[in-house]
Amino acid sequence: MFSDIGALELVTLVVLAVLVFGPDKLPKVIQDVSRFVKKVRDFSDSAKEDIRSELGPDFKDFEFEDLNPKTFLRKQMDQNEDLRELKELRGSFDLKKEMNDVADAVHGREPQTSAVNGSAAAGAVTSANGTPDLLKKQDKPGTDERPPYDSDAT
Repeated sequence: MFSDIGALELVTLVVLAVLVFGPDKLPKVIQDVSRFVKKVRDFSDSAKEDIRSELGPDFKDFEFEDLNPKTFLRKQMDQNEDLRELKELRGSFDLKKEMNDVADAVHGREPQTSAVNGSAAAGAVTSANGTPDLLKKQDKPGTDERPPYDSDAT
């Protein structure tokens, strides 16, 4: 309940409570607040039990936390075998490698098979047919060399 309150905030609340209620009334106020919180919890627990009893035996395993959409989806995904297989498939899929393979196929190059080839090819700015390769990083221009100007981009 108070997991996001730090030590400094807690000390500030205690000092503020002592200043507002005074040291004489503070124990009585704490007892009243704790009694109120206990009544609210008892009321909510009895309401949950009433709802479960009215729903019948079909909803014996019903949890009110499942009404939260995130919890519901997580529970359904964990129970469904097909979705677990999709998670495993998604984990084995390397999007960056696949995109590089597709780009190599489009430009008519051989796919890169090792990291050494990949770093050597990264320095090349043009492909085999002389057109600029937009997927590879270009080297920084020298101090006297101006970057290329693209009138369509401006």
